[in-house]
Amino acid sequence: MREVTATGHSVEAAVESALAQLKTTKNQAEIIVVDKGKKGFLGIGARSATVTVRKLDTPAESAERFLRDVCDKMGVDVSISVKKTGRNIFFELQGEKIALLIGKRGQTLNSLQYLTQLAINKNSSEYLKVSLDAENYRERRKQALIQLAERTAYKALKLNKEITLEPMPSNERKIIHNALTKRKGISTHSSGEDAFRHIIISPEKRYK
Repeated sequence: MREVTATGHSVEAAVESALAQLKTTKNQAEIIVVDKGKKGFLGIGARSATVTVRKLDTPAESAERFLRDVCDKMGVDVSISVKKTGRNIFFELQGEKIALLIGKRGQTLNSLQYLTQLAINKNSSEYLKVSLDAENYRERRKQALIQLAERTAYKALKLNKEITLEPMPSNERKIIHNALTKRKGISTHSSGEDAFRHIIISPEKRYK
């Protein structure tokens, strides 16, 4: 958040001056009237109006500051790149201790994404969707899940029995399902509730 203090022959003039310096508009700023000024009589005793104008952070800027605060408290020095496409905001984190932000199987990263989602929509006039990644972890995890799906499908066919995978979040279960959609002789379905929901990979019939 940046602010400037400006003066003018009227409050309106002082506000316009401050907005111009901040390169912003009234709906993106907080305006505080310090002194309404005084016209005086024939110019005698006149006093300029004084205002302080603060440029408000955009939702993306607020979310980025939130991320930096969390990372600082975790002792992780990160660089953050931000990309906005419509209502989708993508944050990419990079740093030496990035593994601390990812956590086991991305659990910490998923939690951080959820909290950032809440932070960015706290003062937003429209709903924004957050995607958070750390040094391309999401793509690496996706490829690992696809390989897991293929290995498990092969094993299910070879043993001719269903195999239950460990619980995983909905986005990861979707990757497994999609990876095996066109796999002949294999079916997948989810079972369990909430954090214990998991995928079962089953052979439809025995292939020799």
